Amino acid sequence: MKKLSMLLAAVCLAPAPAFAADYKCNGNRVEKSGSTQYTVRTSGTDIAIEKGGGTRGKAVKRGSAYAVEVGGSTQATIENGRILKGGSTWATVSDAQRVYDCPDVVAATLWVLDQKGQL
Repeated sequence: MKKLSMLLAAVCLAPAPAFAADYKCNGNRVEKSGSTQYTVRTSGTDIAIEKGGGTRGKAVKRGSAYAVEVGGSTQATIENGRILKGGSTWATVSDAQRVYDCPDVVAATLWVLDQKGQL
């Protein structure tokens, strides 16, 4: 019984396995398995996500938040660590960073574009 208790204690105290993100930012590139999938372009505080020379979408700074735009239409807002759609929380920036190992606004923008089928 004592051995079982010690084994259970060791298992419970063991660190949880870390999960690697599918995509990783490397400079201005977003890579998957070492291959460039997207390019991140910045202009002042605005961030554009490009693929094949075309812009897929962008995050535009508006006050304290970022608006994620596709074709000039706002699809979501990034504010205070949350991704908002229609004023309600859609996801968190940390949710996006689990998939896209990138800075917060870049990861959130990629996540929104993916959810909208724009990547």
